[in-house]
Amino acid sequence: MPNYRMLWPQMAWWQDEEFNNFLRKFHEYGGYNSDRRWTIHQLCKLAKSVPGDTAECGVLEGSSSYLIARAFPDRSHFMFDSFEGCSAPSGHDNSFFAKHTLACNENVVRENLREFPNAYCMKGWIPDRFPEIADRRFAFVHIDVQLEQPTVDSLSFFYPRMNPGGIIVFDDYGFTTCPGARYCIDHFMKDKPEPIVELPIGCAFIVKV
Repeated sequence: MPNYRMLWPQMAWWQDEEFNNFLRKFHEYGGYNSDRRWTIHQLCKLAKSVPGDTAECGVLEGSSSYLIARAFPDRSHFMFDSFEGCSAPSGHDNSFFAKHTLACNENVVRENLREFPNAYCMKGWIPDRFPEIADRRFAFVHIDVQLEQPTVDSLSFFYPRMNPGGIIVFDDYGFTTCPGARYCIDHFMKDKPEPIVELPIGCAFIVKV
């Protein structure tokens, strides 16, 4: 890959043993996602003073939910996932993520987050279980569902329920494998006051006004 750009090896966060232990817990120490997990870990700090609950759409084994639940231990954290993998691509999606890609057993997530009694698995296809929390407000939401339709369903539900200063993270925004997710986020946000802040690791976020 002649266009690949290496990172400096002197990153201080690489030496954070508490964080490295978290990565080992989820078998991600030698994987591709450590910088994205560190970003979640840091962005949670921006919403610490914002009232409201937290949520994640697209959970897999629960590594990001673990960081969110740990950052907000006294809040309810809702984890939405089919636990059957992705739905079928549609709209502006490509074929990179096929139906049932990224499936994970719900019991794996429950075990990984068993130290957090306020973390709730909301098993079902997005947006089927959203009405159960329609009366709540939110401080931090992580959307990581790869495809266009569940992304726009998640954003349409959570955006109006974010408290001012709340953070929404779009995990898939900068990936060419997820064109539908980027398309619907851009389309949804084009008439909103919040700028989309795109990070060099593939994700983006907004801070609710």
